Amino acid sequence: MKEIKKITSFTVDHTKLREGMYISRVDGDITTFDLRTRVPNAGDYMDHATMHTFEHLFATYIRNSEIGSSVIYFGPMGCQTGFYLLTRGLAPEVVRRIVIQVLEQIVAHCGEVFGNSAVECGNYKTLDLKAGQTEAARYLEVLLGRDECGFSYEGDKA
Repeated sequence: MKEIKKITSFTVDHTKLREGMYISRVDGDITTFDLRTRVPNAGDYMDHATMHTFEHLFATYIRNSEIGSSVIYFGPMGCQTGFYLLTRGLAPEVVRRIVIQVLEQIVAHCGEVFGNSAVECGNYKTLDLKAGQTEAARYLEVLLGRDECGFSYEGDKA
């Protein structure tokens, strides 16, 4: 039987991880960022409406930003403690700057959540603008209150 290798995210010691923005992996010119909005295993997780709304708003704003053509993917972590952002060919400092701009746009967003209809979303009734904005404000405060830390995970790998 072929040996099963751990995926990169399982090699990070989640007991030492805190909120922040990290480089999870680099594959050629594609960088996977770990946008960690919550401390893992701390009992404080995003509920579905918060995660879903944040995803709709963030994905729309970042794909409409100056780096939009370099965004490969944005989506939630199943553990409800953050999101993955994959970009092509961008310096981490540039991505961080745009992430902060996108969070500011979410906090200031007026009107309906993007994709708020049965035609556009498979579960549109679970969107909650206030919850998404609260999460964005919370994460923005984290990013603005920290140095970039070289974008590396703190602590040893498990």
